[in-house]
Amino acid sequence: MNDLFETNKGKLGFGLMRLPKDSNGKIDAKETASMVDRFLDHGFTYFDTAYVYPGSEEIFRETIGSRHNRDSYTIASKLSGWALSDDFTPEKMFEEQLRRTGLDYFDFYLLHSIEADHMPNYEKYDTWSFCQRLKKEGKIRHFGFSFHDTPEMLDKLLSEHPETEFVQLQINYLDWYSPKVQSKKIYEVARKHNKPVVIMEPVKGGLLSDLEKSITEPFGDKTPASMALRFASSLDGVLAVLSGMSTPEQMDENIKIFSDFEKLSEEEMQEIEEVRDRITKLQVIQCTSCRYCTPGCPEKIAIPNIFRYLNESRVRGDKEKAKNDYSNMIKEGKSGSASSCIKCGKCERVCPQKLPIRALLSTAEETLGIK
Repeated sequence: MNDLFETNKGKLGFGLMRLPKDSNGKIDAKETASMVDRFLDHGFTYFDTAYVYPGSEEIFRETIGSRHNRDSYTIASKLSGWALSDDFTPEKMFEEQLRRTGLDYFDFYLLHSIEADHMPNYEKYDTWSFCQRLKKEGKIRHFGFSFHDTPEMLDKLLSEHPETEFVQLQINYLDWYSPKVQSKKIYEVARKHNKPVVIMEPVKGGLLSDLEKSITEPFGDKTPASMALRFASSLDGVLAVLSGMSTPEQMDENIKIFSDFEKLSEEEMQEIEEVRDRITKLQVIQCTSCRYCTPGCPEKIAIPNIFRYLNESRVRGDKEKAKNDYSNMIKEGKSGSASSCIKCGKCERVCPQKLPIRALLSTAEETLGIK
């Protein structure tokens, strides 16, 4: 699989899920184009999108596909199995993705978010064989899948599907020993099968880059984001580390980190361990703000926003500010209240982090004074 590493000219990957927004909440094409240009100018090439990222494949066409030579970048997109139906087959989804992006082929194509609940649809529509046909036809260059389940399931899938060329895994220092995510064990399975790894959520949806100084004091002058990204990038067999950059400042910091990259030292690994312990003791909700939970919520609850306020009340010890921010969000009509949750469980069925969202919303109701 050495050619995969040659395809990507730098480990930094630009995740196109958390792009800058304008005052109307729409993706800011001008700002995105500027960030894209800076990314490419510094020799980085790997972009990542998916069928279900709202507006992402379209903004790729506007800011990258129509503005840069095809051989100057590589693009990964994903077939989102849970969106398939008898009326919307893999063939139809793929053709729509080509239309959205304006491309003739994808460099990397993945089955999206493989986990037990999604497997029936992936099997029903024979997506594994479908992707192999796409590869034979030259419509994709490399085939893989992103994964959110157990090490045992990953081992089974890679044994049954040796045609898999790479895997995309959630890896960060907070999840490394997590009994729920099991990043370390999952990474070790991928290495056992000699599969290159694309890392997603290296800063856990921004959580690890937005920590109070009292928590990250062991890092000294090093930024929390740089330590999280260097942790992921220090692992062997890594093809790309995806960063969902939302601001020019994030882009600038990431370019600096990866342009002058240094693996973590043993002393820095000890610093990571101490910060992980501090975060764990604060019982921070490990939401990555992927927002998969929000489209299906019948009460229109902005679940990630509420969890962010709850985290802020714990991490920063400023419960009043968290209460005010939450209250203003409700008054402005940007979210249903946590107390309006009808406990249907739709959110929990699609949460990659397997969070007990209904119980956490009840906690938020009590903590933030929601009545």
